[in-house]
Amino acid sequence: MKNKGFTLIEVMVALAIIAIALAALIKASGNYTRSAGYLKSKTLAHYVAMNEVARLQIEKAWPDLGTKKDDSEMAGVKWFWTREVEKTADESGNIRGLKFSIFQDEDREHSLAQIQAFISNPASDLPSASNSANNSNANGAANNAP
Repeated sequence: MKNKGFTLIEVMVALAIIAIALAALIKASGNYTRSAGYLKSKTLAHYVAMNEVARLQIEKAWPDLGTKKDDSEMAGVKWFWTREVEKTADESGNIRGLKFSIFQDEDREHSLAQIQAFISNPASDLPSASNSANNSNANGAANNAP
């Protein structure tokens, strides 16, 4: 009489192959989950930095040179940031360079996002008295030239 089933060794080999495949699948899904969480954090950190630059522009702020550390909240998470303000090569001195580094930890050890931006002095946007005097001619009539 012939056996029509699998031997114990064949079953064990098949189970070993399935176990290895499942372990690889679980590891891959874990890596995907970690990557998705990390990318979400990086995206939110970038938004925090962009919001801080926009806040400076809306407030027409002229930040002092040097480094400032502060925090902001976004998406229910407290984000810690460092802002470095430096002079630029602009001869008028009316443009400053900003560098924001965003962290999730208060120790500010691992930056999730960094952006660089430039901001102009809001006071330099005002028309000067000498420019308005040049817009009229000697007869007192307005100069309509563009």
